[in-house]
Amino acid sequence: VYGSRNESRVKMNRMRLRIAERLKQSQDTAASLTTFNEIDMTNLMKLRSDYKDAVLKKHNVKFGFMSAFVKAAAVALEEIPAVNASIDGGDIVYHDFVDMSVAVSTPKGLVTPVLRNIEEMNYLDIEKNIAELGKKARDNKITIEDMAGGTFTISNGGVFGSLMGTPIINLPQTAILGMHGIKERPIAVNGQVEIRPMMYVALTYDHRLVDGREAVTFLVRIKELVEDPRRLLLNI
Repeated sequence: VYGSRNESRVKMNRMRLRIAERLKQSQDTAASLTTFNEIDMTNLMKLRSDYKDAVLKKHNVKFGFMSAFVKAAAVALEEIPAVNASIDGGDIVYHDFVDMSVAVSTPKGLVTPVLRNIEEMNYLDIEKNIAELGKKARDNKITIEDMAGGTFTISNGGVFGSLMGTPIINLPQTAILGMHGIKERPIAVNGQVEIRPMMYVALTYDHRLVDGREAVTFLVRIKELVEDPRRLLLNI
């Protein structure tokens, strides 16, 4: 045997212990199932390219892709209430508001600050709130109140290069949307093969409350709204 074979042992910090406990609880409690789809990012990327500089200049906020997914999810959650609900004992709790937990990576682990009443926000409102909460998380200033009470979670593994994955439900929520990396792939468009920027998305949901039809319909609705952002303006 050549070379060093040292080991080190460190205590898990409180945040990591809490994350471990919640993830294990989710796996043990929910009847988790994941459905997948893919999204053509062409139109959204063009929208961002056309307006990102103007948005930054006028509003001092970066125009990213997350706001489009958050807003699309908010619309879909209002249309399919079961995905925005939770189980409490023998009861189903339906929420008439959308509080979105957005996963943020910090040096100490993953945290999920909550954007409240997303249904009332536009893209820029969402971007501003994400930026503010993200900074608080990275500066270790996030509070318990900032992370309490979400009704749905979005996680973006694509920022780290993820191609596909199955996110774990953030209990007591019923579902979580996983975004992944944007990769150019050949796809069929009107009978022709074209290279398009594509993203795989995954919805993990609690099958105790959400049926497969509802889950698939929900994810297809997000696909529609992200692929053609004009739908949000026309409410279609």
